[in-house]
Amino acid sequence: MKPKVAVHKFASCDGCQLALLNAGPDLLALAERVDFVHFAEAGIVAPEAEADIALVEGSVSTPEEAARIRTVRERSRYLVTIGACATAGGLQALRNGADAGAWVAGVYAHPEWIEISPRALPVAEFVKVDHELRGCPVSTRQVLALFHDLLRGVAPRPVESSVCLACKRAGHACVTVTQGEPCLGPVTQDGCGALCPGRGRGCYGCYGPAATVNAEGLIRHWTAQGMDKDAVRRRFRFITPEAPAFRTAAEEGGE
Repeated sequence: MKPKVAVHKFASCDGCQLALLNAGPDLLALAERVDFVHFAEAGIVAPEAEADIALVEGSVSTPEEAARIRTVRERSRYLVTIGACATAGGLQALRNGADAGAWVAGVYAHPEWIEISPRALPVAEFVKVDHELRGCPVSTRQVLALFHDLLRGVAPRPVESSVCLACKRAGHACVTVTQGEPCLGPVTQDGCGALCPGRGRGCYGCYGPAATVNAEGLIRHWTAQGMDKDAVRRRFRFITPEAPAFRTAAEEGGE
């Protein structure tokens, strides 16, 4: 019997699901080895189905989602969070440091009808997560590599290198040295292949903290270059604000 796979969406943009859906022939090959029991983006809708492997995209932002993720965990043998929202809160978590009620009132004609949790949080704050794939969005290569390992009974391999190392391997000129661009590359986990620095822009930290993070040294460099405290906070809080190392860096760098 083929392993059953479910792909669940929470508060997100669907970009990480599209990374799998856009795999094309590789997705068709994968479908011959697994049975997709729930994948709404692909037209398969059965959110209550039990699964051997559950991929979860999105942060937990409402009481309904908090209850639903616990149900997903109960009905899944192996749970993998995919993307910055599921692993570190994502852009939704920007409201954690703001007046979320005022935001809702500014968008909806009847804010009293909208029920949200006090904070938008990563899935791991609510249930046990067996593995995580970071990124905004994750790459198709990442997701296929995950299935390659799991279907062979091998533990997925962690990424230990940083974006800064990926830049050096690719031969990119350092945007901090050559352009004075603030860049999170030295403290961010690789996964994108140094996409932004390769195009002359500083890293935004889409893949979250690297295995080792010298945020203090990076903050000292930024402040020496004239970056103010608010700008430092915004850099660390932008895409993966609930990643512990980045959250701490934002708090300490803004003091």
